[in-house]
Amino acid sequence: MDPVEVFAAGEKGRGLRVTKEISTGDVVFAEANQGLVCHSCFRRQANPHRCAQCKFAYYCDRTCQRAAWDEHKQECSAIKNIGKAPNENVRLVARILWRIQKDTGLVSDAQLTTLDLLEDHLSKMSPEDLKELKVDVQHFYNYWPKKSKPVGEDYVSHLFGVINCNGFTLSDQRGFQAVGVGLFPNLCLVNHDCWPNCTVILNPGNQAALDASFHSKRRIELRALGKISEGEELTVSYVDFLNVSKERQRLLKQQYYFDCKCEHCSSGMKDDLMTAVRDTDGHKPSADVVKAVTDFSLQALVKIEEARTGGNFHEVVKICRECLEKQDPVFGDTSLHLLRVLSTASEVLSFLQQFTEAAGYAKRMVDGYTKLYHPNNAQLGMAIMRAGVTHWHAGLIEAAHGLICSAYAVLIITHGAHHPITKDLEVMRTQTEMELCLFKQNERVYRSMREAVLSDKPMMLAGEQIKTTS
Repeated sequence: MDPVEVFAAGEKGRGLRVTKEISTGDVVFAEANQGLVCHSCFRRQANPHRCAQCKFAYYCDRTCQRAAWDEHKQECSAIKNIGKAPNENVRLVARILWRIQKDTGLVSDAQLTTLDLLEDHLSKMSPEDLKELKVDVQHFYNYWPKKSKPVGEDYVSHLFGVINCNGFTLSDQRGFQAVGVGLFPNLCLVNHDCWPNCTVILNPGNQAALDASFHSKRRIELRALGKISEGEELTVSYVDFLNVSKERQRLLKQQYYFDCKCEHCSSGMKDDLMTAVRDTDGHKPSADVVKAVTDFSLQALVKIEEARTGGNFHEVVKICRECLEKQDPVFGDTSLHLLRVLSTASEVLSFLQQFTEAAGYAKRMVDGYTKLYHPNNAQLGMAIMRAGVTHWHAGLIEAAHGLICSAYAVLIITHGAHHPITKDLEVMRTQTEMELCLFKQNERVYRSMREAVLSDKPMMLAGEQIKTTS
């Protein structure tokens, strides 16, 4: 049995707490990948295999397709009947209902709660949100096969409300792109805290192994970010911490219909860092100057997003450089406005293969994030990893190896040793360590070898080609 129990968490309603001490990085509990919208195993393939019937679902190969058929067959037929796939929430509601009808009411054997008991917050929705929900309900009935068991509109509306408040966005196995949404009943019981003691991670498992003994199911894992004492409540963050407390409270109220009263929101912890201004020898910019640069930054971020969406990446870089020129004398190193521009600049410059400039921005971004995020925050770990890769591409091997090791120290806790991201990092850590040893032994040889590899030319030393054996 998982070391958790449901308890009455005061005005927060129900919650989950541990029944024994949990160590840093431990999996508190996991839920199998049931009712997921995404049909693949979250591994990206250059030439995926498409379902010949519905022409909507994609798989790595026929092995993956056969493993998913039991979940997909009813969805496949429904998509064929209407000629196209509805949105992900409609498909998820249908998958939930098919599974409930198949398993006589249970979505998971180890459920701590039922879908009927989860909050839908329909009574708190705005008229606009309710209107959108009713459109989804109508789309559901257009999609739901006539031969399937009829379902009442109130219950369908309830499920859409539950997904709206409790659905988890799922990313691909590398953690870079959203690919679907899922509903996991036990995790719905875990309450929010802006500085949580747990994180939620999708582990894609391994369905491709030829030896069945190495197979593992896709699952959602709740992992401890630090030591959790017996009887302590489990918490996760529903929103990104990189917003001032009032903005986080606004987002939580808008999406999840509660007022956050966690310690960080109640006391405005780290708000001063997120809004920091430059202090030069005891002199700070005036309030008027700060307001002017803040307004400029907000307008610039809108233009950056427009240029980025349009694929005009050189324009994105131009706007970022102009914005940073105005921000640097005014904003502190942990200012959210500054960090958002640094993040975009480093990412786009890396895409354009201007790695040296990108590395400089990435390093500043990571330095700022480190002062703001929980030390074991998964987003911090991913940012450090990307910064390490950028430095590696720039030929800054000492900094690259240090950043990759730092990222590994975070992600081994948040993702575990067997997650594809952590495995990638382990390979990078070994490779950069080897390169760093060569760099320290003979920097000239290292530079020559690196240039040869990048340009696919013969390696030269003292004007002579270095012979290599394969």
